[in-house]
Amino acid sequence: MTPGSNIPLPVSRVAVDVAAPVRLDVSSLLLTGDGKVRSDDDFIFYNQPNGPGVTYRSGGGTSPDAITVDTAAVPPGIEKIVVTASPDAAGQTFQGIEPTATIRNAEDGSVLATFTPPQLGTETALVVVEIYLRNGVWKARAVGQGYANGLAGIATDFGVSVEEPAAAPAPVAPPAPTVQTPVAPPAPAAPPAPPAAPPLGAGKINLDKGRVSLQKNQTVSLVKGGRALLSQVKMGLGWEPAYRGKDIDLDASVIAYGPQRNHIDSCYFGKLSILNGAIKHSGDNLTGEGGGDDEVIVVDLGRIPQEVTGLVFTVNSFSGQKFTEVAKAYCRLLDAATGEELVRFDLTNAEAQTGVMMAKLVKQFSGEWDMTAMGDFVKSRTVRGMVKPAAQAL
Repeated sequence: MTPGSNIPLPVSRVAVDVAAPVRLDVSSLLLTGDGKVRSDDDFIFYNQPNGPGVTYRSGGGTSPDAITVDTAAVPPGIEKIVVTASPDAAGQTFQGIEPTATIRNAEDGSVLATFTPPQLGTETALVVVEIYLRNGVWKARAVGQGYANGLAGIATDFGVSVEEPAAAPAPVAPPAPTVQTPVAPPAPAAPPAPPAAPPLGAGKINLDKGRVSLQKNQTVSLVKGGRALLSQVKMGLGWEPAYRGKDIDLDASVIAYGPQRNHIDSCYFGKLSILNGAIKHSGDNLTGEGGGDDEVIVVDLGRIPQEVTGLVFTVNSFSGQKFTEVAKAYCRLLDAATGEELVRFDLTNAEAQTGVMMAKLVKQFSGEWDMTAMGDFVKSRTVRGMVKPAAQAL
């Protein structure tokens, strides 16, 4: 699954286990329609392993912890069960230890879906997936929302009372001695630790303030004035030869994926239209000469089939030159109706590779699309070689 994607649950009892290279603490919260617990009893974890319709199972350090949800036994008024995870070691972040959630049929253990949240950094706790009720149908959604203040931050966010450590009682002054004894002054209190710096490009923005220039890994929600952009957008990609007189043949492509990161189709110079015309390619530019966008891919967001939840925009050097020989490479998103530039990402600090993943569009559960600047280089001269690394980057 990709962030924001969802699947209907074909069985009433599902188990969600979360695995990582380190030991994790997995827990769950039962939430009402307002996104809060009814009481602290709705927080299910190792010290409180049972709740109405939800149970916690420890892996004992040899297998992943798991949360089992029996949707038929969930009480009325509970509309969502979130599954969370945090590293067992105090203060450890998810940097370099990507967790993977596996949703299973609790009866036979068969896998229904898997999800690995991408691009984790300073997070010390995650809402990984959620089981939720929509129009009478129970579904599972990939979330991947991170918290820098650990499991306590998640619990507080959802209305659980988290007790602060009790302050040490003030010492009672002893009777004054007859002989005054010199006392060393107390050691100065250590200064508070500075807050952790957010990862590069962290945070999501929207288009309400106009054109957005993205940093690498930054995400923009394609929403303006509270409304999702469901009309046609154009992804323009441009470049120039770094050395005068040297033609460079770069090929822009877009790769479409389903909720399991499964490859559905690719739009490139050899296949100019996919998904029944929802995505169209302008055709091949063999040199990069001339002003403006060298290749344009038109995406009709409103016509993208339901099974497509992720699009990755790539550029390859078919002629074999490295991106260090390319100048002014960029991608930009435009409103196809007005030509207004909405988002721009300038690709700087190029690497000596022949492929680059420029940006990705990921469909959220609400139906809106998020665009994330990537700028990740790959050794590949064709879009075919980009399919696997692009899937891993979703």
